[in-house]
Formats: sequence, C-alpha cells, structure tokens
Amino acid sequence: MVSLSSSRMLQVLQGHIQPAGHRSRKSRLVTKDGHCNIEFGNIEYSNHFAFLVDFWTTFIEIRWRFVLLLFVASFTGSWFIFSLLWYWIASSNGDLMGQNRTDGHIQCIDNVNDLTAAFLYSLETQTTIGYGGRALTGHCAGTVALIIIQSLVGVFINCFICGIILAKISLPKKRAKTVTFSDTAVICLKKGSLCLLIRVANLRKTLLISSQIYGKLLKTTTTSDGDTIILDQVDIDFMVDSGKDNLFFVCPMTLYHVINRSSPFYELSADSLPHQDFELVVFLDGTAESTSSSCHVRTSYIPQEIQWGYSFLPIISRTTTGKYCVDFSNFSKSVRVTTPHCVQCFETDADHKNHNRENHDNQQKSGIDNLGYQVIDIHDSVYITKM
Repeated sequence: MVSLSSSRMLQVLQGHIQPAGHRSRKSRLVTKDGHCNIEFGNIEYSNHFAFLVDFWTTFIEIRWRFVLLLFVASFTGSWFIFSLLWYWIASSNGDLMGQNRTDGHIQCIDNVNDLTAAFLYSLETQTTIGYGGRALTGHCAGTVALIIIQSLVGVFINCFICGIILAKISLPKKRAKTVTFSDTAVICLKKGSLCLLIRVANLRKTLLISSQIYGKLLKTTTTSDGDTIILDQVDIDFMVDSGKDNLFFVCPMTLYHVINRSSPFYELSADSLPHQDFELVVFLDGTAESTSSSCHVRTSYIPQEIQWGYSFLPIISRTTTGKYCVDFSNFSKSVRVTTPHCVQCFETDADHKNHNRENHDNQQKSGIDNLGYQVIDIHDSVYITKM
C-alpha cells in the first residue's frame, strides 16, 4: 500500500514539475551555440546548380564525413580510371597475358599483364611510389602523354583536397568555440539605471582585436495596416564600462543594455517578462590576434533565460603573487539583488526622490518662515537723531 501511494505521488509530481531546462526548449532562431534553426523549402531545381557553380564554398561547408568520402573517392576513382586507360593501351599493343606475341615484340609497359597490374601501376605512378617492377619502355607515344596527364591530375587532386582540409581547419567559427556567453541574462540596477546584463569570456589568452558587440531583438509584430511581420528585428545597443568598440578583451566582460524609454524592454516588468514571446540575439565580431582571421560569435536568450532582480557573481580576483585569477565556476551564476519591479516604478521613485531633493535644496536656499515673527511698519521720523 505504501509503495502504491509512493508511485502515485511520483506520477503526480512528474506531471506538475518540469525538468531543468524545459522552459528553454522554446523554438528559437539561433541556438545557444550559435547555429541558425532555419530550413529552406520549395527551392526550384535549377537553383541547386548554384551550389555546384560555387563548388569551393560548398565543399568547405559540407560535413567532415563527406570531405573524407570525397578524399577517398577522388583518389581511388582517379587510380581506377587511369588503370583502365593503361589496360587499354597494353591490350592494344598485345602486352596482356594470353595474347599472341610475335618474336621481337616490344611492350609499352613492362609487367602490366592484367587489370590488377594496370591498377597497381596507376597507383604507383600517381603517388610517385615507383617500386621498379612496372615501368614505361618509352616505345609508345601514347604512354608518355598519358603519364603526363595522370601526373598533372594527381597534383591537382592533391592541392584541391589539401586546400579544403586546411580551409576547414582554419575556419573562423573554430576560433569562436573559445568565446562563450553566460547561460542566462540578468536585469538589475547598474550605475543608477535599470540594465540588462550579459557576460562574455574569451577562453584563450590571445586577444580579439577590434571587437564589436551588438544585439538584435527578434519578435512577431503587427503593423498599423494589420500586416504580421514574423522575426521583426530591432537593434539593441550593448556597452561595457570602457565603451562599445575596440574592447580590451583579455578577461571576461559584462555587457549591459540600459533600459530606458528608447529601449524595446521599457514596457516589461518582473511579472510580464516570463510571458513574453521574443528572442534576444547577441553578436560579437573581432579579429584573432594570432591568425588575423575574422571571428563571429553569436548566441540567443529567450524570456525564460532572463532573470529579473539578479546580478552576476564576481569572478575576477587577485592572487598573492600579483596575478589576476578568473573563476569560471561562477561565470553564469547569479545572486538575487534589490531591483525595481518595472522601469516605470524605478523612474517614478527616481522622480519622487529628485523632487524631494529639489524641495530640500530650495528650503535651504530661501530659509524657513518663522510663524511667530510679526511684521510692523517703521517710520523714519521717529528714529531721527539730532546732533
């Protein structure tokens, strides 16, 4: 009976309690790691040839499994195609095993008697192995032309495959893997203003030069004409204490967006934020110091990933040896702080405080009226002193 009630209670709890991270499963355009969640449909068949025309970009953007397949297929295919040509030359000259050879017969290729030997000769020629068992005799002009063509084709395939592999390894998005954003954003007071804060860190000691930070707010809006715009984009300005451009990105930084009357977050409050439907995409552009290649990093936040009334924990400290230490265990951790319920509430309190401060200053400048003081008229003739 106890086990039955326990299992029943567990089912009830499972039906009411959402697992961790369940709220962040809302469909989003940009994933946390920067990938765009979008599909293209109903593309005309003729447009697919555009990808073949731009074959270099297509090969660089395909997955590694297809690059390895292309590597194996290009070399193996070229060896086999040229082996057929070598086999055809040997067959035309009567060099194959079983063909009637006359006295004084001169072979075009030594020791190429069947298709297997022709394939091995093609492989040895293109990879410049040259075991010495099979070789051209020089008595057939076609073999000289064919070996030149195969050598040039082999060099071209080597350069093309090596270029693709090198380009994929050095893609800027690989450098972006070492730039990380905080899992959540927070809203709290900063420098006397209500701000939205996000943390970003460079995991490498090499700098990102000329770094720029900006954001886009994506949401569905309805125009005055009644048209619905899906993924309408609104600019979001982010700053750090040192500015917004040419950042000294050597340690984790806290980006902040001031929520004022020009901000799209102006109408939000602590209660309405979780029920909103928008996506905040944050971008960071920079140039890698070691490779001079451009780097582009992005992530996104949905309303359920923005904490109202929280502030990030400090992560930078100084050791006894004089070095600065960054504790990444607190990188995305936050703590509750006193925060206004909404922007209008904060502005109302600020205006009220400013009004009281102005009244206090005016009272100090003009003095305080003494209600017990009586005003009387003074006549000059009474107080004239004769000498």
